[in-house]
Amino acid sequence: MAKILLQTTIAENPDDWDISRFSLLARELRDAGHHVMARNRVDGAEDDPVLSHVDTLGFDQVWLMAVDVGDGLSAADAEAIVRFRHNGGGVLTARDHQDLGCCLLQLGSLGAVNQFHHTVDDPAALCDDQDNPDIAWPNYHSGANGDYQPVLSSDPVHELLRTAQTRSGRIEWFPAHPHEGAVSADGPHASVLAQGRSTHTGRRFNLAVLLDGEKAPDGRKLGRALAASTFHHFADYNWDIDLGAPDFVTEPPGSGIKDDPYPLHAFKDYIRNVADWLSATGSLMNDSYQTHTTSTR
Repeated sequence: MAKILLQTTIAENPDDWDISRFSLLARELRDAGHHVMARNRVDGAEDDPVLSHVDTLGFDQVWLMAVDVGDGLSAADAEAIVRFRHNGGGVLTARDHQDLGCCLLQLGSLGAVNQFHHTVDDPAALCDDQDNPDIAWPNYHSGANGDYQPVLSSDPVHELLRTAQTRSGRIEWFPAHPHEGAVSADGPHASVLAQGRSTHTGRRFNLAVLLDGEKAPDGRKLGRALAASTFHHFADYNWDIDLGAPDFVTEPPGSGIKDDPYPLHAFKDYIRNVADWLSATGSLMNDSYQTHTTSTR
């Protein structure tokens, strides 16, 4: 099983999206048998003592919740994460709307698949949340926090979206969010894993983009990477609205997941699949997978 660093790009702050708001994700990874270190940035440190040396600390994966407003990674932090991928480590990044999490732009090809307000100029195509005029592009309205959104994917179903918990054999629903960010598969070795559809405009947008098969200048194969359109796919509040959100979250939540938690159990197979895929263990779930119904509480 993998040794995973689950890390936010902000210091501890109970009224923000600090690591305490990803406790269910950490629990799910641990229940799958992985060793998880869950932490925030060290407050006041120019270079985070863990991130800036992550390539030398024995981790197999980094799950980076980019919840900052642009200053979440120092140059040393970013360089260590790039080296970590060059050494074969797997990385998941998750950001949000506008420029939230734009520190990711320092991560080479993984940064390049993330699109932010100050790097793209297409408000007509990328400004989708019409309920909150204070949020600029890119943003996509997939639904209310606490609700589900349908997952659109091509055939054959990618291994990351397989589950034994639906008749279709695929993960059909992700947690929704009113304003997801933008991830692009325009670069080499990038591919779209799954798409969502705006509840306002009907536009399709990328929920997750994969990077696989890249090579470093010295010929070494880089570790796999996944760029998610929003960290809200993984946040406690989006799995269980009773756990609450920071005070600055003003949008009324939905009750879809609370009313019918079963599709969330299938989504948790996605979490497990991602952890296996990032380590390239070849142990992804198949038809013999036993149904997993761990409670979210």
